[in-house]
Amino acid sequence: MANTPTQPPEHYYPRPPADDEISLVDITLILVRRWKMMAGVFVVIVLLALAFALTKADSYRYVSVYHVAERQPSEEAGVGLLETPESVVAKIDNYYFDMVTSQLLEENSLDRLGFETTAKAPENVAFLTLDSEAGEDRAEQVTEYHQRLLATVKADQDELVAKRRQTLEQQLASANESLDAAKESTSESAAELVATYTGNVVDIEEKLAYLAEGNIQRVAAQSREPVGTSKALIMALAIVLGGILAVMAAFLAEFAGTVRKASARKD
Repeated sequence: MANTPTQPPEHYYPRPPADDEISLVDITLILVRRWKMMAGVFVVIVLLALAFALTKADSYRYVSVYHVAERQPSEEAGVGLLETPESVVAKIDNYYFDMVTSQLLEENSLDRLGFETTAKAPENVAFLTLDSEAGEDRAEQVTEYHQRLLATVKADQDELVAKRRQTLEQQLASANESLDAAKESTSESAAELVATYTGNVVDIEEKLAYLAEGNIQRVAAQSREPVGTSKALIMALAIVLGGILAVMAAFLAEFAGTVRKASARKD
């Protein structure tokens, strides 16, 4: 039995050969044909990045360190603190920042400071840090700002230390008076009282010995290297971005040219 060729249905329309497919050869030809445009786009991007990098001022990190006031340590802690660094940082954030900023703005007739400052309390240490990022042209302003903040913190802590010392000294004087009275006593419990008051005196003297004021250890120390995006990184990104945009521009120009030709043929 002879095989009858299958006839396509009446509604079938042959698919025209695809003429919009692009090969590697076509891509290469487009890039070669549009090399001037690509070079122009690439050069413009790189020059813009170079201008930005040359005019960009380097920013540095400025760090200040303050050691908080100490007292006799408890049994659980190796270092006793009159105030925890976290509580001092909370005071800085909620009060001292605004106070010192207002003073500087008013004294220098400024609308705003040209830098931001953060206060941090590292874990398990007895100090806090102030951290600012600014250009070298603002180094003096940053130093003054940090110095005033730390001076305010220290003055507040010194007052707490003075009050604590005054209280302990009063307790020590009272304990010494009681000890002297116990030594002169002829009662049966005199020896026991002497031992008790002697222990109290030693304990209070130890508390006084441990009591220490806070101290400023460093003020606005400048980092050795600039922080932020480096100029070398800016140029590297510009080269990559310039290459990508140059290739995109070539294909967009080729697409626009093809559309114009197709439109002209139809007309």
